[in-house]
Amino acid sequence: MIKRGMKPGVWLILAAFVLMLAGCGSNSGSAADPKSADSGAAAETSNREAAQQVELTISAAASMTDALQEIQQAYEAEHANVKLNFNFGASGALQQQIEQGAPADLFLSAAVKNMKALEDKQLIDSSHEKDLLANELVAVVNAKEPAQVSGMEDLKGTGLKKIAIGIPESVPAGNYAKEALTNAKLWDTLQPKLVQAKDVRQVLQYVETGNADAGFVYKTDALTSDQVKVAFTVDPSAYTPVVYPVGIVKATKHSQEAVDFYEYLQTDSALDIFKKYGFSVPQQG
Repeated sequence: MIKRGMKPGVWLILAAFVLMLAGCGSNSGSAADPKSADSGAAAETSNREAAQQVELTISAAASMTDALQEIQQAYEAEHANVKLNFNFGASGALQQQIEQGAPADLFLSAAVKNMKALEDKQLIDSSHEKDLLANELVAVVNAKEPAQVSGMEDLKGTGLKKIAIGIPESVPAGNYAKEALTNAKLWDTLQPKLVQAKDVRQVLQYVETGNADAGFVYKTDALTSDQVKVAFTVDPSAYTPVVYPVGIVKATKHSQEAVDFYEYLQTDSALDIFKKYGFSVPQQG
């Protein structure tokens, strides 16, 4: 009821103010929205997990690419807080990167000498370094138009114009190939035919595309491609055994996570994946 003398506009303002106070009073007594609380808790948990996620950088020989990519899927599925980032390349080049301070938590080399060089410079934790895998050297030719090659001596044939190998100074597979060719007294003879590649996967690509008639790769690389076929397996006694060591880089900022992945690589689950891709476990002792 509007009192005499009170303007209608003033009354409306007072009424609105009373209603606002009533609304505030009723809200202050009500319970918080459970859905809103759940959403807030979930967001907080998600943010906490994201903040705790660790990224490990693993420098690994190019010949391990396929096996490690499968291992990555399995490992990350079991360890949601860890993201694996791989830096694949020639072992010699990766060694140099680590020497120059490039970020890396673990190193997987295709040759013992590259790991030992880093150990000697105290860049690898010697208490977390182990010979993990073994491999073997083969000669491959193009599957569609294969060169007639069944042994080392056939590489001298006039039908072969180009033979691909990894750069011996930085690519272990290339160094093993040089060893085998030297022992067969063919290294000097074949110099005009040799085409050098930055890593073993590039050797494979040269043969796949016909840019080389033959090439020296690991057995594991040959198994990854249906565009090449193995011409022959190189005599294992003609070159240093192919051993892949793994080690933790001392400069890692994620010691526990690095140790966890280092140990995982030695489990049956991981080794079974490596074996599927043609690797074997080296003889110990």
